[in-house]
Amino acid sequence: MADKSLIGKVTAQGSVEVEKGMLRFFAKAIGETDPVYSNEAAAKDEGHRSLPVAPTCLMPLLSSLRGDIQGLMKLLEWDLGRILHAEQSFVYHQMIYAGDVLTAETRVSDVYEKKGGALQFVVQETRVTNQNGEHVADVRNSLVHRS
Repeated sequence: MADKSLIGKVTAQGSVEVEKGMLRFFAKAIGETDPVYSNEAAAKDEGHRSLPVAPTCLMPLLSSLRGDIQGLMKLLEWDLGRILHAEQSFVYHQMIYAGDVLTAETRVSDVYEKKGGALQFVVQETRVTNQNGEHVADVRNSLVHRS
């Protein structure tokens, strides 16, 4: 059972390069029609240095860094069949582009219960920097486990 002693615990970390092909695939998958997200010439015409990362594309980009879900479930002492993704949010501090190398570290930022302990929540926050060490984004997500 997850408890407040986990607050501050690093649950994932690593680096990933933002690839043009992945950005194009993501844009197509979500039905994005603005060519700035799939055509580098169009992106540069709009003042970007390369293809920009679409707002919610940070989640699939960071998924390879999230680590082993089974390891997280073991750490939290949760059953994978009893969890739900409760919430996620993004705060961008600057644009992210194809060719950037993102480094991320995810930590548990809160653990709490609702409904007399029947629902247990774990909040994780991820700090993302680029290859220049610049803070580019923060991602916050919550998981809920039903007893």
